Amino acid sequence: MSTGPTDLGTPPDPDKVRMFSFLIFSKLEGAVTAGMIHLGDRLGLYTELARVEQYLTSDELAARLGLHPRWVQEWIHNQAAARIVEVRHDTDADRYALGPEARVVLADESHPAFGMGMFHRLPQTMNSLQVLPESFRTGVGHDYDSHGPDGAVGIERSFEPWSRSHLLPTVLPSMDGLPERLTAGARVADIGCGAGGAAIRMASAFPNSHVVGYDISRFALERAADRKARESVSNVEFRDPRRDPLPEDGSLDFVTAFDCIHDMTHPQEVMGSIRRSLKDDGIWLLVDIKALDTFEETMRKNPMASLMYGISVMSCMSSAMSVPGGAGLGTLGLPESKAREMAVEAGFTRFRRLDIEHSLNAFYEIRP
Repeated sequence: MSTGPTDLGTPPDPDKVRMFSFLIFSKLEGAVTAGMIHLGDRLGLYTELARVEQYLTSDELAARLGLHPRWVQEWIHNQAAARIVEVRHDTDADRYALGPEARVVLADESHPAFGMGMFHRLPQTMNSLQVLPESFRTGVGHDYDSHGPDGAVGIERSFEPWSRSHLLPTVLPSMDGLPERLTAGARVADIGCGAGGAAIRMASAFPNSHVVGYDISRFALERAADRKARESVSNVEFRDPRRDPLPEDGSLDFVTAFDCIHDMTHPQEVMGSIRRSLKDDGIWLLVDIKALDTFEETMRKNPMASLMYGISVMSCMSSAMSVPGGAGLGTLGLPESKAREMAVEAGFTRFRRLDIEHSLNAFYEIRP
């Protein structure tokens, strides 16, 4: 359906009313099915379907997991109707399975395409609708900890699979001399470290380096501390920058910021702090959402634009406006041109987009 200008005085066309109603309820179908995907992940239904690698009746699937068969039947009917689960209509019963692509997206946490992180925290994200009307009135949003512990888990599950597969073999070697520098021993900071996956990964791979992860989420920092203890990594630590800020004495060799600058209340100030923390030959790796310069271009080229603007209202922009006067960049608020402009204002002189393929993010190497 066209979103271009129309004659607003024209009486509604009955056929177009039906088409518009279908459009609206297709959005509701997506929201409801997203809830069913959350249940499939939470209850282990996808994991079990992937594990057996054969067609099962809904009763067989329910029995394997100790679930009530009628509930599983209705759930899997939704999944098959949505073309998520494959169905085979045998003469004696319908049987269901996950195709090979569905298995990696829905059930394989080791695969970089695993996609259940956002669905893990879906209830917390949607629950923000209870408080957002007041944000629209006051202008003040809510930080990530408003989503509770499961919000931190969901973010961790969203980014760990790709990071596990690509951070060490692909991303770090894309910057000249960086792996050698980390091997010899470097001081590293990971801004917005979340549950600590990238920081611990770098510390483990480069034991002569010292890595400090910074985050303001107490739930994420608790998970990072637990993970550090489990993996017995001694050359990494985690700090809340409000109590123990980033050093601004030019002592760091390498700083990373994965998917967090657009969420920050004062991103320009943070960029300035990053510049002051780095040695004159230091490197800042900025990773942020791919974005375009104008809304018109975004609508035309980004098929996920509506999803990303909606997530921004419920999560990213809300975080970025969680204090009065917050910058409010939002999910699609840091295109390359804006990132470059802000980096220059912070005192950086070299800015290079790295040739790294990612469905969601752009990667920038920024140097003093």
